[in-house]
Amino acid sequence: MKKNLGRFYLLIVAILWGSSLTVVKSAQAVFKPNMLLAFRFSIACIILSIIFYKKIKNMTREDLKSGTIIGIVLFLAYSVQTIGVGYTDPGRSAFLSASYCVIVPFISWLVIKHKPNRFHVIAAVFCIIGIYFVSVFGESSKSVGNNAILGDGLALLSGVLFASHIVAVTKFSEGRDPILMTIIQFLVAAVLAVVMSLLFEDNFPIVFEKRAALELIYLSLMCTTIALLLQNIGQSIVDESSCALILSLESVFGILIPYCLGIEGISLYSLFGFMMIFASIIISETKLEFLKRLRI
Repeated sequence: MKKNLGRFYLLIVAILWGSSLTVVKSAQAVFKPNMLLAFRFSIACIILSIIFYKKIKNMTREDLKSGTIIGIVLFLAYSVQTIGVGYTDPGRSAFLSASYCVIVPFISWLVIKHKPNRFHVIAAVFCIIGIYFVSVFGESSKSVGNNAILGDGLALLSGVLFASHIVAVTKFSEGRDPILMTIIQFLVAAVLAVVMSLLFEDNFPIVFEKRAALELIYLSLMCTTIALLLQNIGQSIVDESSCALILSLESVFGILIPYCLGIEGISLYSLFGFMMIFASIIISETKLEFLKRLRI
């Protein structure tokens, strides 16, 4: 029951993240990428710090060290993804970023010696085929311009970084309070985002239009505060390989949401990609045990 709850939390995260890139793409009309992240992580950090201020009092040096390492990886992943989505469609970026589901078992094998089983490997293959069909043959691939190669490359790089973040959470958060770890991550990511924005972006003047303000609130509250909190809690229950595959559903929602809003089209290739990714989840989560029961 506890693992099922963890899986449910991770599914909510996938839905929120799937919606986020569409909002990020729109918000970039007002905010530069790292400035947008600075607002997102700062607001999220303040919200959680107010709600869970008692936990901060009990923070240890080891908590701070672990949270800082995870926070650095978190910032890099989000920064690369946010910059990349400015060069391509949100749905396309979401699918390419979801390549982390393929990478996690192998980074986990290298870093924390969790050897992937054959079902994880098969599921990863199914998932990458699904990502390929949507990103290369899908409807969104027809609308990209000359910057598509850069956008795709950054999306794939963010996939590697998100995979590293998932493994880092498993390695450095073990036995630690997931809420406290989340607060520290947000603080570190916010500081790095502010520094990078001041050094490399021209942010002034910032015009806070009503729509941009609402988008910022949604990204900060739902897609950052709640999503990453649920990810940390869910991942403390579910193993990192299964976690990655459930979160890869972000790519499905990343296409479906802009399609439902009339922003992007959808093709038979995309639908095939969805089916392959769904199959990868089933393989990873069930180990195909239901087939054995059917034979009996």
